[in-house]
Amino acid sequence: MICFDKITDIFCIVDEFCKDFKNSTKSFLLGSSSKRPPRMSKSEVMTIYLLFHLSGFRCFKHFYIYYVQKHMTKEFP
Repeated sequence: MICFDKITDIFCIVDEFCKDFKNSTKSFLLGSSSKRPPRMSKSEVMTIYLLFHLSGFRCFKHFYIYYVQKHMTKEFP
């Protein structure tokens, strides 16, 4: 698996991308925003998804339940 300091680097790159993407597409979005705030940011979700593709897991559900929720609680509370 990828080491934890690389996870922080990946998250920072994804977070910067999400901020730029949100600013550049703000004028194109239709409708209103959700009433409830999300529990995880889009950057966290994308980082977990990228880590899934870098891992050896075949099923995202098993990766999230058996790896992220047990071993990465400090990185993704």
